[in-house]
Amino acid sequence: MQSETIALWPDGVPGALGTAEADTPTLTVHLPPPEQATGAAMLICPGGGYGTVMMSYEGHDIAEWLNEHGIAGIVLKYRVSPYRHPAPLMDAQRALRWVRANAKSLHLDARRIGIMGFSAGGHLAATVGTHFDGGESQAADPVERVSSRPNFMVLVYPVITFSEPSGTRQNLLGATPTAAEIALLSNEKQVTARTPPTFLVHSKLDRSVPVANSAMFYDALKAHQAPADFLELQTGDHGLGCGHGEEWALWQQHCLTWLRDWGLATDSSPKA
Repeated sequence: MQSETIALWPDGVPGALGTAEADTPTLTVHLPPPEQATGAAMLICPGGGYGTVMMSYEGHDIAEWLNEHGIAGIVLKYRVSPYRHPAPLMDAQRALRWVRANAKSLHLDARRIGIMGFSAGGHLAATVGTHFDGGESQAADPVERVSSRPNFMVLVYPVITFSEPSGTRQNLLGATPTAAEIALLSNEKQVTARTPPTFLVHSKLDRSVPVANSAMFYDALKAHQAPADFLELQTGDHGLGCGHGEEWALWQQHCLTWLRDWGLATDSSPKA
């Protein structure tokens, strides 16, 4: 597996509060072996409640798993609290544009660039998938000329709605968000027929992020006739084992089947 970490905003981070590591969003590009590569890529948004970023089992470990099945895994380290909206969304949109703009040099298919998120990272991914644009054709920066729309999404125990107070909502919007801000970032309300095909997974026993989050997003996708698949697990708490155990293996198995059905992943793991 090849990997390289790059600065997301090499000419200066918009709205930066400083120059420390936490102020500097990055992308780490993990490429599969060329003989395994399908040309598809997944931008990975780890969780952490918009207060931290879980770069291990929801980040680089996921990239390695995707690489085993021919998909490039690109891990985003985005800005979190004290940064507020729209800083994380700006980082994620920029990241998706960067992957698409650099697809040729990375030997990727610009029409098969997806996004994946866990917990609050799932909220960020869903926000990208419901708040995209076609790019600015006259922009001086070639990255800004391309679309920020993902071609597909994978949302794992995601936060979707901001209808109720939570630490995640407070970290992103502050203690007193307006009704308009809450509605804008309650992503079940932002689904359209152009929302990308989506795979969702959530445990019905999740005590931190209720399964209703995924259910309402799935229902909105179906209502707009956007392709969707929802795996509701009967066991497991939030995190689904955090990279280990039966629930973690089960969601990965179902997700891989979905990715294969869309022609994005190889049929089998590479032989030892």
